[in-house]
Amino acid sequence: MDFSQASRTGPAAGAKTFPGAKTFPGGASGRLPPFLSTDLDREASLARLETLAHFMDTAFVIPGINRRVGFDALIGLVPVIGDVAGMVISSFIVYEAKRLGAPRWLVARMGLNVAFDGLLGVVPLAGDLFDAAFKANRRNVRLLRRWMERTGGVRPNEIEGTATRLDA
Repeated sequence: MDFSQASRTGPAAGAKTFPGAKTFPGGASGRLPPFLSTDLDREASLARLETLAHFMDTAFVIPGINRRVGFDALIGLVPVIGDVAGMVISSFIVYEAKRLGAPRWLVARMGLNVAFDGLLGVVPLAGDLFDAAFKANRRNVRLLRRWMERTGGVRPNEIEGTATRLDA
């Protein structure tokens, strides 16, 4: 028996296997809810940027003071080269925001965050402390997520509304 000729049954019978398909499993079609009609590539890009920002800004906990730092603060300890490398990695987040269609004002604000972090990071000891506290990458990804949620580019990260406790 040729398996390409076998009848498809079950919940994935009519499911499309390519990204961007506008049909539901089982062959049902129609208008998708706004949070499902977004491009899943945008969600994946934002998730990758959030992971990068986490590694760069909050990957490790300093024991004793319970302060989170990332690779950006660690590579910033190397004079000049570490700060330039941190700025290049941070600029990738700004580039991705531009690629995802962020408006110019948002890209400019994100660029200013990177420049501010990089310029003050050059100062030998105070710059490294500032770099550990400012967390430009987390700020930029948070700005991008908020803009994408407002414009309908991605699903909201949090549920809006008021929670009520029901005692049974």
